[in-house]
Amino acid sequence: MNTAATEHPQMRAVVLKEFGVEPTLRSVERPTPGPGEVLVRVEASGVNPLDLKIKAGAAGHARVEPPHVLGIDLAGVVTELGPGVTRFDVGDEVYGMAGGVGDLPGTLAEYAAVDADLLAGKPSRLTMVEAAALPLALITAWEGLVDRAQVGPRELVLVHGGAGGVGHVAVQLALARGATVFATGGEADLPTIRDLGAEPVDYRATTMEEYVRTATGGEGFDVVFDTVGGQTLDLSFAAVRPYTGRVVSILGWGEHSLAPLSFRGASYSGVFTLLPLLTGKHRAHHGQALEAAAKLVDRGLITPIVDPTPYRLGAVGEAHRAVAEGSRRGKVVVGVREG
Repeated sequence: MNTAATEHPQMRAVVLKEFGVEPTLRSVERPTPGPGEVLVRVEASGVNPLDLKIKAGAAGHARVEPPHVLGIDLAGVVTELGPGVTRFDVGDEVYGMAGGVGDLPGTLAEYAAVDADLLAGKPSRLTMVEAAALPLALITAWEGLVDRAQVGPRELVLVHGGAGGVGHVAVQLALARGATVFATGGEADLPTIRDLGAEPVDYRATTMEEYVRTATGGEGFDVVFDTVGGQTLDLSFAAVRPYTGRVVSILGWGEHSLAPLSFRGASYSGVFTLLPLLTGKHRAHHGQALEAAAKLVDRGLITPIVDPTPYRLGAVGEAHRAVAEGSRRGKVVVGVREG
């Protein structure tokens, strides 16, 4: 019997064998796309702070059980269609927030079998590395500013953490929707925020009362988008416009008093971007949001800030260290295809 003919094709992938240890590059079986899935040849995979929390065993909400292939975001090329897929063709360039949580294998691998609903056509203006920097940040910003807050023209928007991975995308998305945007950051972040087109606010040098008075005449912001959490979310409740104001947070996991918000008659919404991946429900909205956002990207209205360092699949530890140290050069992305 010719055993070679029956062997499954292999691929390289970054596998977390157990929490608290460094993941390793291993040879694993290449996946086969099931119903509704496509097989993507991964060109690049964005690294998010959540990846480091998963590695440390500090992200119970991600529901990961080792051994597990890490990586959440990808950009790549469709190489095979599973049964029932009609949205894509072989050869299409795609990007998406595709796995790495729950029981979904991650994107730090040469190939990934992905629910087609989670994917969208890659913005043509971007390289694979640039596109892989966007999915989680874009979807998070979209759910907060478009789905929840419904930001519109001439509204005053405050983004807390405007130079961060999600924050710098949120600033650009709010501007693209016609809002006037203010964004908080430390002193080193202010030039980046200004370059993005927002009015920078040094949160260490300016109190909430001061920037609300300066930016809104004391009326409060129409929308406050919080990417920081903790005390910053508490401040957000006191910085929003009465009655019509909306506060949205991506880190509203602590204990907070809603009294300041209630006294304004304003509203609060939380964003949990992982939910469709974990539950299997509403995944199509991820793909739809990425499709809509890609049009803004190709119009030059949203551009990711990407760390230019050429991180590689065989040295993921370097990429993780850059994220842990808070790289100020932009979003860290691992190039999966060598050469």
